[in-house]
Amino acid sequence: MADFMKVAKAKIDASASNLNALSQEIWSHPELNFNEHHAHEVLTDFLEKEGFNVERHFVLETAFRATFGSDNAGPNICVICEYDALPDIGHACGHNLIAECGVAAGLGIKAALEASGNKYGKVTVLGTPAEEGGGGKRLLIKANAFTGIAVAMMAHPYRYNVPRPIALSMTTVIIKFQGKASHASAAPWDGNNALDAAVMCYQAISNMRQQIKPTCRVHGIFTNGGAAPNIIPEEAELTYYLRAIDEGELSVLKRKVRACAEGAAKAAECQGTVEDGTTHSRLLTNDILATLYEKHAVELGLEPKNGQPNRALVATDFGDTSRVVPSISPMYSIAANCPQTLDEFKVIAGSPEAQGPTLIQAKALAMTAIELMQPSGQDTLKKIQKEFKDTVSKLQMPE
Repeated sequence: MADFMKVAKAKIDASASNLNALSQEIWSHPELNFNEHHAHEVLTDFLEKEGFNVERHFVLETAFRATFGSDNAGPNICVICEYDALPDIGHACGHNLIAECGVAAGLGIKAALEASGNKYGKVTVLGTPAEEGGGGKRLLIKANAFTGIAVAMMAHPYRYNVPRPIALSMTTVIIKFQGKASHASAAPWDGNNALDAAVMCYQAISNMRQQIKPTCRVHGIFTNGGAAPNIIPEEAELTYYLRAIDEGELSVLKRKVRACAEGAAKAAECQGTVEDGTTHSRLLTNDILATLYEKHAVELGLEPKNGQPNRALVATDFGDTSRVVPSISPMYSIAANCPQTLDEFKVIAGSPEAQGPTLIQAKALAMTAIELMQPSGQDTLKKIQKEFKDTVSKLQMPE
């Protein structure tokens, strides 16, 4: 097994320059969810040249599946790529590095499989678009894209090394107010100001934050505030993300936000509606799988931190994946004294400094996969599957 791991690490090191170029291509061409056409092209071209069987436009236009190995030889290990960017700011979440890490891990696992005579299993590199608000993984789940996969892994750049991040349950809510238009100077008394309702709703939700639990998050923006200053706004709209430690707490949070919207609508004599958007489950980190990953990460020189303030309260559609297959999504520091602002983080995500940590993560994921593929790893894999089934049996997927 040690020899196969050496082969994997050597392949990743030998590919470092090409992997960096791949990451730079994605970082330099930021694309929003479901529109990652350039990223899809460069990733699939790269994997095809490396000898993977590549299915372009897999289920979704900008998703892909690249495989190597045999289903009959052993477990199918999946490594995830993300590659969409944030609006306006670009790759400030470092999805270019997630894609690079997933591809690099895939290369390492493939090299080990080849060295073994292709007798230990299969690797799947899965390209999942639209993590930033689109819920691409949930759509892939509905299309049974994870059927037959033994475990799923990815690594996310961050400020610290956090092998077991807390990824919250999350939902999007769209709050709309319908009023009555009127000339703001000639006859304001004839109007019902939808923007007033939206402002009161925003203020009520902001005040409500004082009474929510520390593990909850509520943050939103105005997405419609009227057409012109001299027209009483007939329509106004806000979009919020709500996050909580589990689906039960998320339900409580949604009820509180709805109450704020209803009160604001009544006060402004407008009609108000609250529409539910995409919902993601909290991440279920598989403990046994995470322990195996941590062992290899430590061997490679990482110093994991899981306590406050380094536990990373985030949300991701990978949480949905963790409900259908045993999963881990460690977060890793990409620079010494890593900056907190998105603008600065984006710069670091595209810098040479981020390359070393990203390739270390790829090696750790590859070594984890290789250990599970060995005959000696079958007992561990069975334990991982049992933990997963026991955990999921006690939960309910949100509607």
